[in-house]
Amino acid sequence: MKILKFPLARIAIWFVLGILAAFYFEPNPLLSLICCGVAALFFGAAYYLSKKDFIQKTYFGYATYLVFFCIGSTTHAVHNEKNSRIHYVHTLDGHNHSVEVVLLEKLKSNPYSHRYIAKVTAIDSTIAEGKILLNIKKQNLPEEFQIGSRLLISGTIYEPKEPGNPHQFDYKKYLAYKSVYGQMYADAPAIQLSSKTEKSIWYYAARFRSTIIQNLKDSGFRNEELNVAVALILGQQQDISPELLKDYQFAGAVHILSVSGLHVGCLMLFIGFLLSPLPKTRTGTILKLVIVLVFLWIFALIANFSPSVTRSVVMFSFVAIGKYAHRKTNIYHTLLVSVFIILLFEPSFIFDIGFQLSYCALFFIVWLQPLFSSLWKPKNRVANYFWDILTVSFAAQIGTFPLSLYYFHQFPGLFFITNLLVLPLLGVIMALGVLVMLWASFSSVPSFLIKCLEWSLYILNKTINRIASFESFVFQDISFNWQMLLSCYLLLFAIILWFKKPNFQKLSFALVGLILFQLAYLGNEFSSKKQEELIVFNAKRNTIIAQKKGTEITVFSNQKLADQTMDFILRPYLVGSFSHITATEKIGNLMYFKQNKILVIDSLGVSPKSQQPDIIILSQSPKINLERVIRNATPKMIIADASNYRTDIERWKTTCIKEKIPFHSTVEKGFYSMSE
Repeated sequence: MKILKFPLARIAIWFVLGILAAFYFEPNPLLSLICCGVAALFFGAAYYLSKKDFIQKTYFGYATYLVFFCIGSTTHAVHNEKNSRIHYVHTLDGHNHSVEVVLLEKLKSNPYSHRYIAKVTAIDSTIAEGKILLNIKKQNLPEEFQIGSRLLISGTIYEPKEPGNPHQFDYKKYLAYKSVYGQMYADAPAIQLSSKTEKSIWYYAARFRSTIIQNLKDSGFRNEELNVAVALILGQQQDISPELLKDYQFAGAVHILSVSGLHVGCLMLFIGFLLSPLPKTRTGTILKLVIVLVFLWIFALIANFSPSVTRSVVMFSFVAIGKYAHRKTNIYHTLLVSVFIILLFEPSFIFDIGFQLSYCALFFIVWLQPLFSSLWKPKNRVANYFWDILTVSFAAQIGTFPLSLYYFHQFPGLFFITNLLVLPLLGVIMALGVLVMLWASFSSVPSFLIKCLEWSLYILNKTINRIASFESFVFQDISFNWQMLLSCYLLLFAIILWFKKPNFQKLSFALVGLILFQLAYLGNEFSSKKQEELIVFNAKRNTIIAQKKGTEITVFSNQKLADQTMDFILRPYLVGSFSHITATEKIGNLMYFKQNKILVIDSLGVSPKSQQPDIIILSQSPKINLERVIRNATPKMIIADASNYRTDIERWKTTCIKEKIPFHSTVEKGFYSMSE
């Protein structure tokens, strides 16, 4: 690959590897700094020797890779907030404390609570630091708190829980990627609002967004279209309805709602158009560049520096510098420099799904789109315009296809139709939207502008809704793990390299990639088919037990499986284990798995004395004397699922500790699994 010949590309790869190594091994920051210093000495010596001989030595290259690997590792170690001695994670003891926080960011609310990212400043009047997820009950709360508000909360900081069921979304890991390691639940009476507000850049950005949104509401903007406009222009998706968000996902257009390169590029062109009257002198050019860069970074601030926005603004900042300095910029260099700079200041972005998808999409557009474009050269300008949209869409979709399957396990089959219909309209919406938002930052917007933008967004939403209605073209529940992800990308790169410049060596590489992908798929199929497993799920107010034999699963439940149970408990397990449900049955009192006899005691409390089970499952809070049951049945293990009352679970846990019987509560420890 041509890009790998760039020294900057190889440096960026080793820098990223250093960040990943530091994330998984968590070295001490001091040790990382020492290693970085030693690597810098080797690099200096290698540079001196190479320069002295006037020949680029191999060891100089290795020394360069080593020093950037250490820089990546040190960057992550230094940015890892848990390494701070005053971070609140060192005081997580499960007790109530007086916690002082400052609100940094408003998240999407749920039906019961307002949610914020907050910065801890003190615990029990002792200085502390770190970000937490704050959940404030809506009940008894007259109005939402503003960003920058200082709150004194009496409560407990909890460590986020790991997934309660197999293959579920790991919210704890997701928060950790954002340097959030704790969460609090608070009620309005337990909160004291300070009269002092921390007026940081986040405060002023939030005030600016609030001013724009309020002026748009005062101008009569319809609510649903307003929420989409705010997402498109300001990067705030909190108020978009779940139904509309689902339509965008099914239509393959959810990237439109995330402010990215398309939006930032439109903004830069629009600002450049407004500045066109300025003279083309050296002073005028410098002034244009400064104004463009200031506007781009103000926009990033307003959009809360989300990974996709930050990536786009950094990239277009380099593009703007090259444009106004009248220098031709290499898009690969711009891409690599933006990666390096962003990760140098925020290494955790490497784990952000949006960041990964953005860079994959952009790289494949730059690398693959010219190949598609060369297949046909329309002479008609209109046909050429739509052909470019189609080739860009296919290049981006091919690049993000493996990641989409890995993270979301679905693929929108009509993505190209969506882009053909939506992208021309989106250009109009972005230009009109930027104008409306700028106007709304000062006062109410004229009615004719509001109506034009409102109707444009209405047409956009209806188009998306119509495409999403063809659900048979949305391929869902596709099993795809990390082995298939890596082998799929290897196969993609090999095939594209062969298409660009066919020869026997590249064809062999493509065939090896195909074989590796087949081995990854067949290996998972083989291991899944030979696996046998019995799982007691962690399901509130319900008892769900699944018995897996190969790829076939029999589900036992004491009530009909609700859609929510299927979506959030069973479907992730089915997709993650490459399996499917073959039967659903009502739970009996006696089950067998391998050599284990399993007794299920439900609300009836039936416990036959003649049975000698190996495992007892307690469900639906049976009224039993557990000590007597243990003496009569002498089980090896007792399991209590989430259908029981917590008070009963705690009492049974105490009894099992007293009787020295292993006890597993799915509420506390998550699902229970027995496998071969």
